[in-house]
Amino acid sequence: MEIWHNPRCSKSRTAKKALDESGADYTERRYLDTPPTAAELTEVLGKLGMEPWDIARTTEPVAKELGLADLPRDAANRTRWIGLLADNPVLIQRPILIDGQTAVVGRDEDALRRIL
Repeated sequence: MEIWHNPRCSKSRTAKKALDESGADYTERRYLDTPPTAAELTEVLGKLGMEPWDIARTTEPVAKELGLADLPRDAANRTRWIGLLADNPVLIQRPILIDGQTAVVGRDEDALRRIL
């Protein structure tokens, strides 16, 4: 299992603690330091069953600078969204937990239970 982790985020710290307490074998990826590529994001989105705008933190200052609120959420702009997330990893929701062909955005207990 892999966790895309931001140690400054309370939700991310909670998820990491749950992994530790469960005894799960995992690797920690501090995705702000080692951002995912567009290809990795595309793969994880498939595992999540989500679109890039579903995992975007649209309230971040950089989101406002980039005009994400006005960027259409459609197939024609999907690649652009993914590129923006890859170039600006602070925009990616956290934590994301990936286990094989399954992934969740682990912001709540239900999501954590599904992956653990």
